[in-house]
Amino acid sequence: MVVDGLPTQLGYLGLGVSNLDAWKGYAANVLGFEVLPPDDDGTILLRMDEHNHRFILTEDTRDDLILIGWEVADEQNLTALTERLDTAGIAYREGNAEALKRRRVVRLIEFEDPNGIATEAYCGPTINRAQPFNSPRAISGFLANEQGLGHITIVVESLDASLHFYRDVLGFRMSDWIRPQLERGVESDLNLAFLHCNQRHHSMAFWQGEMPKRLHHFMVQSTELDDVGATYYLCQQNDVAIDLSLGRHTNDQMLSFYMKSPSGFDVEFGWGAIEVDDSNWTVQLHTNGSSWGHLPAEPH
Repeated sequence: MVVDGLPTQLGYLGLGVSNLDAWKGYAANVLGFEVLPPDDDGTILLRMDEHNHRFILTEDTRDDLILIGWEVADEQNLTALTERLDTAGIAYREGNAEALKRRRVVRLIEFEDPNGIATEAYCGPTINRAQPFNSPRAISGFLANEQGLGHITIVVESLDASLHFYRDVLGFRMSDWIRPQLERGVESDLNLAFLHCNQRHHSMAFWQGEMPKRLHHFMVQSTELDDVGATYYLCQQNDVAIDLSLGRHTNDQMLSFYMKSPSGFDVEFGWGAIEVDDSNWTVQLHTNGSSWGHLPAEPH
């Protein structure tokens, strides 16, 4: 057994949302997630695979990302991760019994990333195979489980500090870079960094800058192409704004579109991404974000 303390997947996200009812309807009827009964404090958990939950919704006026949860293989690896944090001079604390009960995990630690985002690393998530994931809408399911829930793209205060933290301390591997994106009128030296922690092309991407929200989008990947088209149609039926049309990305080759969530940040809904084999992967540079499509929609 390799004990290196490296995260194995993006396990869960905490979203602070101002309208829980709108999110429950959107999660179930558009995204196709299971909405679990609320916790005692009103927290809403969303399920998309055999894990008990992948999203944690709490009432919060920020309408933004408030928590990132990274899974590690076991308790030995979580201890190894604390040693990596100690070496880097990053403070952390052990999750207490209440935190373990709230997250449904065996053990967790709590710390912050360089951007002040609350972060948790944990092991032993609750898996519910006795009651398989059952979407409330017609959908084949999601590519998740050992690859994690999908990916997130965030805006960071310092590209160098975030690279040091995620790559050098937590141990993520570089996938590639994109700069600039002339097809979208981007003429700056904007650098987008893409990092992976398993075979998913990237579990995290970020760039340095300023935006109203920390979270630009999270991505979920369906197991069938038809689900992308059906979800696009559902957005049109339910007046869910589409920010970027159907397209295929250059780096992960995902076929996807971007829709507006009830909190204002985007959700990318995709299919067909390539996977990373670390034994032969080499870091690449792309000078545009999409081979075709992903064009801004008409003003809403």
